[in-house]
Amino acid sequence: MILEEYEAVIKPLLSEKRYYHSVCVSKAAVELAKKYGADPAKAETAGILHDIMKDLPQEKQLEKMKEYGICLTEVERAAPKLWHAMLGAVYLQKELHIEDREILDAVRYHTTGRRDMTLLDRVLFLADFISADRDYPGVEELRKAADKNMEEAVMEGLAYTVADLANGKKPIHPDTIEAYNQAALIPGGKDTEKEGCCR
Repeated sequence: MILEEYEAVIKPLLSEKRYYHSVCVSKAAVELAKKYGADPAKAETAGILHDIMKDLPQEKQLEKMKEYGICLTEVERAAPKLWHAMLGAVYLQKELHIEDREILDAVRYHTTGRRDMTLLDRVLFLADFISADRDYPGVEELRKAADKNMEEAVMEGLAYTVADLANGKKPIHPDTIEAYNQAALIPGGKDTEKEGCCR
């Protein structure tokens, strides 16, 4: 499918605001992909489809996940905002017959991040944070960071996520913790194996 066909697929499933957000994320993902060397076509597809299940009522999301055999952990069950990403990736595979693992994984992890994020994972994660429709406090700083250094911008996005969840006394997905810890260690060039070994 091409972008216009995917837009036609998601439009009946999303609110007008969510649809506009998806279009903005797709455009931001393409820009980031071109800047940092990811595949623009995959970025465009992942961007337009990343929230395909976002507006499905929670009870319907649970029904679909049960139908697809998606088992939720205790943390995931307590964090409904994560469900659409998990469900969305499987929906893309089963209903839209998308088999590209990079695209499926980027959609799957666009809310939590994960350890060893691929380039496309990072592109979509950031695009979702800095798309043109976003207006939260600090978004301009994150846009500037994304324009200068992808790794630093991803770190900022992960730090924002961890702080936001912690401030709200909400559970933090282990994938987010792992992504954050990895991002926090890599820029400093720390050798965790040497630092953590016993003498």
